[in-house]
Amino acid sequence: MLDSFLLRAALAGIGLALATGLLGSFVIWRRMAYFGDATSHAAILGVALALSLDLPTEIGTLIVALAMAATVSTLASKGWAMDTTLGVLAHSALAFGLVAISFVPGVRTDLSSYLFGDILAVTKVDLAFIWGGAAVVMALLIWRWQALLTTTLNEDLAHASGLNPDRERLVLTLSLALVVAVALKLVGALLIAAMLIIPAAAARGLARNPESMAALACGIGAISSLAGLQLSLWQDTPAGPSIVTAAAVIFALVAVFGRLRAR
Repeated sequence: MLDSFLLRAALAGIGLALATGLLGSFVIWRRMAYFGDATSHAAILGVALALSLDLPTEIGTLIVALAMAATVSTLASKGWAMDTTLGVLAHSALAFGLVAISFVPGVRTDLSSYLFGDILAVTKVDLAFIWGGAAVVMALLIWRWQALLTTTLNEDLAHASGLNPDRERLVLTLSLALVVAVALKLVGALLIAAMLIIPAAAARGLARNPESMAALACGIGAISSLAGLQLSLWQDTPAGPSIVTAAAVIFALVAVFGRLRAR
């Protein structure tokens, strides 16, 4: 069964959706969209690091994503203006990565696969890495679920409950870096943040509590992955952007449904 590249792509998309659905809910609740952008754009710099040191791209991506996420968390804790800082870091990291790759000797690579993903080229090894990374992220977020919710709701309440908001922020930072490393090959550096934000934003219009929102976000992400792959198969469109397009259509339908229901 796994000899079918479409089946591998579908399984990879579902695995990614499970991780981004849970994490994306916290990205929405904490208004961390720019945080996700900065970390995902830094993935290209990780690709340059991996190519120059002859490492697996997933390792280089994970190292740089962790470094970027740690930098952003440190600056946030010191009171920096995050919207401007994250905008500068996100685009600077992407530009530095693209320039750095051009200086790697003897390397001629198609950057479009790193920018927009190539889910149809997922191998069995990639599939194991994706599901392994998704399982780690899901286990981490489920383990810290109540603490993360309390910290997201009110940091003073978290302190009063004996929780450490900095520790919970670190959990999200590590999870985001791992998701970026997992998702790079599937949807690319430019579209990772979209898969974090759009399914969770669509789920928010349907959910009645945090748990149902996270579950719906996972489901919408999985449906988007399958619908995007089907669109790519029918119309020969790029798979990664097709997945994000499907998610955007679902978000628009949910928004329209919400307006009609409100009337």
